Amino acid sequence: MNTAPDPQDLSDDELGTAVWEMTARPVTPAEAGHLRELGTELTARHADAVERVRAYERGLSYVLRTLALSPGRENVVQLLRLLDQQRASSTDAGLRLPTVASLLAEGHRVMDLAAEVFERRGRDRVDELRACLFHELVLRGVDTDDFPPLRDWPVVRPGWHALSWLPVDRRGFESDPDFPSRSVRSGAYGTDTELPAEGRMDPPVPRTTARSALRDVATPEVHGRIRSAVTAGGWGDDAAWVFTLDAPVAPEDVPALLPTLPMACLDGLGPTDRFEIARRPLDAVWRLLFATASMGGMYSGGVHGAHGRLAAWQSLAGLTGTPWGDGAAEVERRALASTWFHFLADADWFHNEIHDYGIACLSPDRRRLAVLTATDTD
Repeated sequence: MNTAPDPQDLSDDELGTAVWEMTARPVTPAEAGHLRELGTELTARHADAVERVRAYERGLSYVLRTLALSPGRENVVQLLRLLDQQRASSTDAGLRLPTVASLLAEGHRVMDLAAEVFERRGRDRVDELRACLFHELVLRGVDTDDFPPLRDWPVVRPGWHALSWLPVDRRGFESDPDFPSRSVRSGAYGTDTELPAEGRMDPPVPRTTARSALRDVATPEVHGRIRSAVTAGGWGDDAAWVFTLDAPVAPEDVPALLPTLPMACLDGLGPTDRFEIARRPLDAVWRLLFATASMGGMYSGGVHGAHGRLAAWQSLAGLTGTPWGDGAAEVERRALASTWFHFLADADWFHNEIHDYGIACLSPDRRRLAVLTATDTD
């Protein structure tokens, strides 16, 4: 006769003890049914616990978001105290420190943030918040020299942090970044991938359908670096190629060359199908990469300003062929000397449903052509 108690009547501790005892050895056929009942009860309690955790995380994210977006130094003080008290890590996007930093930069005066966030000394878990907040403020045009705690941060920050690779001031081509507009319960996001009317260089049709004999020469590491912004933004798909040209190519010849290159993004493109291309300034290309990474796609919230800035710079580094180990100054030098293009096509890879774009970078010596394509459709 089975005298084992009903698993539903056991406390959590008793249930744990029962499982521990029954799994200490192989079970007999007569015991298998009861072990399954214990598993069924664990499954039900696990589902309930997961939902409770999600509810707690939603509530906590509302609290953090409201404090971060509500102006006033005391709100910053209380937010920092709450962050100091957090003991558990979370995958909830609203509880991540890069998210909190982005909200603080949007909601509070720089003088309050400098005084309360950056004047605190000593290494603590808020260092990640400081690292992100510093670049969020730089991107918003803050002159960090005007605020001593901000001016001192690049000196005392952790040198190992990935964001320490970035320039400590906003470069000229970063002067007009796009940011989301948020309130305590909602937000407006958007990435403009439309091809502008200015700078258009659409090649005449019909185009040749012959494919170039050039081959992609990029290593997996270079591919990954070029794709940094799209990967960070969580878009549906992306791809990258690098071609070493047989002879220098003039910028005006790139629009005719691109459709002939062996790139999967242009497979099936017919001689009269839409292929639109425009020559673009560096600031427009950086702005597109930054929005891609920082605000993300339809199914991703992105990585926000600080890490979005890093991802955009890394994509520029890959597109310009800047060697690993070189600093941001070399990336900037190469990017300013390169020629940039933005293109779209009616090939199957470009779904043309949500967001799609292609970027091409012609090196200063006109012998290297790097391409990044992105689509926000799975």
